[in-house]
Amino acid sequence: MLPTVAEVLALPAMRRGAPQVVAGSNGLTKSVRWAHSAELSDIAHLLRGGELLMTTGIALPSDDTELAGYANGLASVGVSGLVVELGRRWRSALPPALVDACDHAGLPLITLSREAAFVTITQAVGELVVDSQLEELRTTERVHETFTELSVAGAGISEILAEVARLSGLPVILESIKHQVLGYDAAHEPARELLAEWAKRSRAVESTERTTYHQPEGWLVTIVGARGDNWGRLVLVSPEPPPRRHLVLLERAASTLALHRLLARDRESLERQTHRTLLAALSTSTPPDADVVDRCADAGVPLHARKLIGLAVLPHAGDAAPPATLTAQELVRDLAEATAGAARTSRVAALVAVTSDNVVGCLLSLSPTDDDRALVDSFAADIHRAAIELPRGLPVLVAAGTPVDGAGMAWRTLTEARQVASAAGRTSANRSCHRLHDVHLRGLLHVMIDDERLTAFTERELAALNTHDNKHGGTLLASLRTFVDHGGNKTAAAAASHLSRPAYYERLARIERILNVDLSDPETVTSLHVAILAQEILGRQL
Repeated sequence: MLPTVAEVLALPAMRRGAPQVVAGSNGLTKSVRWAHSAELSDIAHLLRGGELLMTTGIALPSDDTELAGYANGLASVGVSGLVVELGRRWRSALPPALVDACDHAGLPLITLSREAAFVTITQAVGELVVDSQLEELRTTERVHETFTELSVAGAGISEILAEVARLSGLPVILESIKHQVLGYDAAHEPARELLAEWAKRSRAVESTERTTYHQPEGWLVTIVGARGDNWGRLVLVSPEPPPRRHLVLLERAASTLALHRLLARDRESLERQTHRTLLAALSTSTPPDADVVDRCADAGVPLHARKLIGLAVLPHAGDAAPPATLTAQELVRDLAEATAGAARTSRVAALVAVTSDNVVGCLLSLSPTDDDRALVDSFAADIHRAAIELPRGLPVLVAAGTPVDGAGMAWRTLTEARQVASAAGRTSANRSCHRLHDVHLRGLLHVMIDDERLTAFTERELAALNTHDNKHGGTLLASLRTFVDHGGNKTAAAAASHLSRPAYYERLARIERILNVDLSDPETVTSLHVAILAQEILGRQL
């Protein structure tokens, strides 16, 4: 870190000139990049900023306006301070115009009442600058060594944040791009005050560059991410503008966090690949080989003498438009990691892997004496929480199959979980975990989806109406759907269709003629309702 004007004034070489600050005292914290002496009135355009300019004033103008222009010119190029030796041009005091201009511009103006060797001051400042730069390099090297060791050791988020707080002495917070706190170290400050209304405050702090300092909030903020995937921000709470070493510290910590996430993903992806292979072997009705059962046990998921429950987890965004293919793939991959994390949190032995384009499959292994319903519900709640906290968090749907005993029956509970998930996706019920009895008739139809007799029944019931609608561009099937959805109540169905009762009743009469049925017969209505549900399910399977 470069020395300040105040630190330069404390140097012995400067003290020999008896320095006195006569204007711009608020700027004494400015950094000094170099010391330079010059006896020119138009020196400003030759300077680069950060210089401490020293002069006797012999070449400076007498006119007050020109003196003010001289001071303003120095301030405009970022000069750190102006030192004037008295005795040659001005004996005991500087012109008020020069003093006022420096004070107004915030430019420190210092007088030397005794003769001082400018070259000695320049040398002393140069040595101080070099020493400061060397110390900054040593500090930067120590920071890099510290975080490299953390990366090699596989340190977690809490350890990385603790090191940032230790090295800076300031609180640090890691948040997601949705402004959710992922971790923090309060550095001995009250955590409640630190995190109060965090999301609201964070949204007000925009990151225009990768690392920025937000003065109103007193936050030094840097982006966390890699490979173009920015998934969070690291915030150092610094009420005063931070020194450069804190910028280096925060950016190095952000890189370590990004690397930690990438390494964690790589480690988990290997586990997911293993689990995918095992789930594929268990998902067929053919009894698994003993080797598969042994490999599951080696993976921490024993199957022998255990109660097995299949789960299906998939994004469930309601009526929202589905994401692009690549985004959907990334989302379900992250969902698999979140599900695996929930299993660790719940201390549940589970195989977890992406089993299709948008489904995460899971096989739980429980003790025969466990309360499986309570455990599954608790696990499902953990999955919901973990999924929402993802950087691209979305609501999810969790479906469970019926518990089975033995590896040879694992395929049944896994298949049932997928069928329940497919059926539950069309219901409005808001449950932590869906089961077969929650989806009623729709669930039964999903179980029968591969039975050719179901297809034949559907065609037999609805073929004539489908043909009519296709030929005439009609919507009679939709009208029948509304009718059966309302339990055969014509008045309610007409209101739901936004048609007058006579117009809707006429449509129902046409449907009766086309299908040759009586819609006042409850069994007929039930049969048509089943056929419509089955046709929708079969249509989604094609």
